[in-house]
Amino acid sequence: MKKLKRLLAVWALLFASAPLQADVAVLVHGYLGSAASWEESGVNAVLMANGWKRAGILRTDPYGVELIPVVGDEGDNSLYQVELPSLAPMMVQADQLQAMLQQVAELHPDEPIALVAHSAGGVVARIVLVRGGVPHAKALITIASPHLGTGRAVQALESTDIPYPFCLVQNFFTGGKTRLLRESRGALVDLVPAQPGSLLFWLNSQPHPHIAYHSIVRPGPVGLGDELVPAFSQDMNRIPALQGQSDVTVVSAPHSLNVQDGVVLAQLLKE
Repeated sequence: MKKLKRLLAVWALLFASAPLQADVAVLVHGYLGSAASWEESGVNAVLMANGWKRAGILRTDPYGVELIPVVGDEGDNSLYQVELPSLAPMMVQADQLQAMLQQVAELHPDEPIALVAHSAGGVVARIVLVRGGVPHAKALITIASPHLGTGRAVQALESTDIPYPFCLVQNFFTGGKTRLLRESRGALVDLVPAQPGSLLFWLNSQPHPHIAYHSIVRPGPVGLGDELVPAFSQDMNRIPALQGQSDVTVVSAPHSLNVQDGVVLAQLLKE
């Protein structure tokens, strides 16, 4: 009997010390960003140094979702980057992200998935979450995302209202930026401050899944936010459907991604 108890104790110790099932993280870029944003900012390098391997880049084509593999990385956990049409309306981007996440889930059945989203990518990620399109969702981490909208979207839309041919002069003197804004009107309309009838007003009232939420907030020089998004809009606790459910980390930096984001993400993804 004593030998049996010892054997059972050894087995319990072995199972208790066995590594947990590996995690999967999907990185979602923002407006005017791309899958390369995570690489160029240094975020990927920090995550790779903390046990994450780049598993590939996901993008869509007329035939479905394409996975571009990355060869040579090592790590216990898998890191995917997505390539979305960042000028398109949020719902269009959400449809593509949902298809990509479905493929990730098929490659990693029953493994928990964490979404990490920068800027407008946080809005896209939440649309997919409220639609139930993230199998085995574990967490959502957003970085400087305009959850309540941003006045910069309103300003950008107003700048595109100049009639022809005066818009050609404006486009010339702005280095083509006006044309870019015109092409992204669908995305900008979705990012105006939440009000009845807007996408964000609808999204922010929808039931969200019971997962971990974490907001990385840019306070700006006087605590009001970065150059694009007000600080209060970056905090998911301000969303009516998520009040009190999000942890908050402050990273003093411009709106774009940076190495410090990688340091914070590496710690959060361990939790």
